[in-house]
Amino acid sequence: MKDFQIIPTEDELQALERDLSFHPAVNTNPKVLTGEQIQRFNSEGYIRPLNLFTDAEITDIRRYFDDLLRQVMADGGNSYSISSAHLKYGPVYDILTDGRIVDPVADLLGDDVIGWGSHFFCKMPNDGKAVAWHQDASYWPLSPSKAVTVWLAIDDADLENGCMKFIAGSHTKGHMTYRPSDSTEHNVLNQTIENPQQYGTEVTDPLKAGQASIHADLLLHGSDANFSDRRRCGLTLRYCSADVHAGLGWNEKGVHVRGTDARGHWSNKPRPAD
Repeated sequence: MKDFQIIPTEDELQALERDLSFHPAVNTNPKVLTGEQIQRFNSEGYIRPLNLFTDAEITDIRRYFDDLLRQVMADGGNSYSISSAHLKYGPVYDILTDGRIVDPVADLLGDDVIGWGSHFFCKMPNDGKAVAWHQDASYWPLSPSKAVTVWLAIDDADLENGCMKFIAGSHTKGHMTYRPSDSTEHNVLNQTIENPQQYGTEVTDPLKAGQASIHADLLLHGSDANFSDRRRCGLTLRYCSADVHAGLGWNEKGVHVRGTDARGHWSNKPRPAD
């Protein structure tokens, strides 16, 4: 299987023709979201919090992740290594395709939805690594920019252990200039956007385990380092409208989670074994 954990190079992304402009959600008859929530997504770039899993359900998911993390670390990985997990692990595929998550996503993206990404972002106690301010779309060979991230809290996430922060409204400002980050900055990612407050108001995204938020792929966001004695794990689930084109072979990651893919562009691999 191709290693989709490798981030495309700047040259590879620059060679692609990408429409990196925000496409507002238009839905006069949403299934689960309210008109106010859709309006917030269009104006602020995010929706939060969504109550998705019961305490018992998220406890089971957490136990599964604990076991998976032990396995990955024993094989030489780390707490950020579990990427494109829906292509490898049946239980993660089940979460990606769960109707309780897909329903609000479809209210934003339309009737035909592809789930293409699943990555555990797990800050261990006293991890010390921040996620610098960035736009998800910068990393993705996708066009047009009609994609969202669902951030599912596996553990409670708050300011103390490094929950996400958004710059409200920044998704309407277009694709922003960033600078490369190096290893001395203790940044999980390799990009940094400076002076984020020039693009809007900073808001925090605290979530209880089992809750989730949804944000647009152009929304400026990041998170501080975890210097607490508690872990902070979230599962990021990535979705796009089926009419989005994926370059560099990323269409191989896509699963039909709602409706159809009329072009047959996305591979729609079957559920992997547990």
